Amino acid sequence: MLLRTSLPLLKSMKLAAAKPLLILGCGFALLSTTAVAGPEAFQPGPVFKAFGHIAKVDNQLPIPKQMKFKVVFDTSNAAKPGEVNRHLDSLARFINMHVAAGVKREDIEVALVVHGKAATDLVNNPKYVEINKGAVNGNLPLVKALTEQGVQLYVCGQTAAYFDIQNSDLLPGVKMALSAMTAHAILAQQGYSLNPF
Repeated sequence: MLLRTSLPLLKSMKLAAAKPLLILGCGFALLSTTAVAGPEAFQPGPVFKAFGHIAKVDNQLPIPKQMKFKVVFDTSNAAKPGEVNRHLDSLARFINMHVAAGVKREDIEVALVVHGKAATDLVNNPKYVEINKGAVNGNLPLVKALTEQGVQLYVCGQTAAYFDIQNSDLLPGVKMALSAMTAHAILAQQGYSLNPF
């Protein structure tokens, strides 16, 4: 933009006098293309190295000292067949970013209530292949890592009945709830706040 508006000015000036303007304009153009943002800003976190990558933030909402997080997430959106469910990855990101910000790992409790098509992302490979026409479940390593860190994963039993998912089809550490509504009611009484994302 600066270069375009400078061209008439350049024509009316001597070339020697125009060089500083041209150099300044090129400098602005270079600055606008060298900013680091997007996926490159996200790096592995302190708890999950392969999942839940985080970006550094100049935080203006300080996390209170001794803060204890007890948060439940909710999803009904499945990943594309064979891919990682971004909502599962968000659980790892939540833990990574808060530990990186100084919250003790033991002060973070996370749960996920899963219903709708997303329930199919929490089944073993034989069931997943059956549901997804041969695709392999890309969520296996992430679910294993999450449950090893104590993240609670609940599948809506009503959804499971619809998709013919049995308890034996669920990945290790994933639990069947009577319904998503029931799971949320119980978790709320246990002090979990519902994350709106």
